[in-house]
Amino acid sequence: MTDLIPDDYGQFLTELKVRIRQAQYKALRAANTELLTLYWEIGESIHRKQEEVGWGKSVVQTLACDLQVEFPGRNGFSSQNLWLMRQFYAEYRDRTKLQPIG
Repeated sequence: MTDLIPDDYGQFLTELKVRIRQAQYKALRAANTELLTLYWEIGESIHRKQEEVGWGKSVVQTLACDLQVEFPGRNGFSSQNLWLMRQFYAEYRDRTKLQPIG
């Protein structure tokens, strides 16, 4: 017995591929939005601690070490990256014309 491929199979396959790619893109955008929001919030928190309590470099270094222990394998929580998150927040916090994240 031979399996016959329906005439509309090619179109069906093409439509599924498009839907899969759209869903993958949508998932990547959502993940990127969440990461940007997280980085913004971390930067804001560090900035506020510096302004309110006077946190310095050593506290941020300690924070980076503690986060790296808690989240092994995640590269995004180095001291340098935490400072970049703070810079990201400080640079863009007063720019009201930016589209909100989310």
